Amino acid sequence: MRRPNSARMYDYYLGGSANFAVDREAAEAGLSAMPYARDYAVANRAFLRRAVAYLLEQGVGQFLDLGSGIPTVGNVHEIAHQQDPRARIAYVDHEPVAVAHAQALLEGDELVSIDQADIRRPDEVLNAPGVARLDFHRPVGVLAVAILPFVPDQQEATALTAAYRRACAPGSHLAVTHISQLAASSEQVAAAEEVMAQTPTPVRWRGPEEIAELLHGYELVEPGLVPTASWRPERAPTEDEVARANAYAAVGRC
Repeated sequence: MRRPNSARMYDYYLGGSANFAVDREAAEAGLSAMPYARDYAVANRAFLRRAVAYLLEQGVGQFLDLGSGIPTVGNVHEIAHQQDPRARIAYVDHEPVAVAHAQALLEGDELVSIDQADIRRPDEVLNAPGVARLDFHRPVGVLAVAILPFVPDQQEATALTAAYRRACAPGSHLAVTHISQLAASSEQVAAAEEVMAQTPTPVRWRGPEEIAELLHGYELVEPGLVPTASWRPERAPTEDEVARANAYAAVGRC
C-alpha cells in the first residue's frame, strides 16, 4: 500500500489490526498535527454504541451504515446483535481494500452485508445488493458517523442527507457525528486538514450551524445537536473529555 487510507487510519486509532505501515505512519502524523485524533475516534465509537442501542429501543431493527470503513471490534452488527440477534445490517464503503477486509470478517453472516459503493451516489448505494435486502417500507437506522466531513461541499452534503431521508419510511432515524473545533486550535485544524489532504479523502471541519443544516427535515431527539460525548452519555463526561472529542452528534427522526 503506497497511500494511507482514512478507514485504516481510523482502525489504528481504535486499536485495530486492519491497517498497514503507511496507515500507521499517517495516523501518527495525524496525532502530531492533532493530538486529539484518537479522542475523536474513541468518542465516535462510543456514540455509535449508544445510538444503535437507542434505535433498537425505538423498534428499529435494520441499519444502513454509510462509510462504515472496516467493521472491527465494537461495530454496528456486534452492538445490534447483543440486543436483537435478528437485526439486519448493511455496511457500505467505497474503498476496495476496506471492503475486502470487511468481507473476510463478515463471511458467513447472513444478516450482515458489505457493499462497495460511494455514499455520494445515493442511487448506487440504495441499489447495492446488501442494501437492497433492507426493507425500506419499515424504519431504518441510517448511520453517518464520522463520514460527512469527507463530503466537503455543504450543498452536496445537505442534498445527500435529504436523499437518504426520502428513501426511508417514516419512523426512520439518522445518526450523525461530525468533526468540529472544540479543543483544537485553528493551527491544529489546518495541520490536520493538511494530513488528510495527502489521502484520497480530504476532510472539511464544520461548525454546529453547518452541521445542523445537514439534519434539515429531521426531528432531533433529546438532547439535540450536542458535543459527541454529551449525547446520552452513560456517565457524565468531564469538560476535557467533551472538548477533546472535537465533534458534535445528533440523532434525528423522520
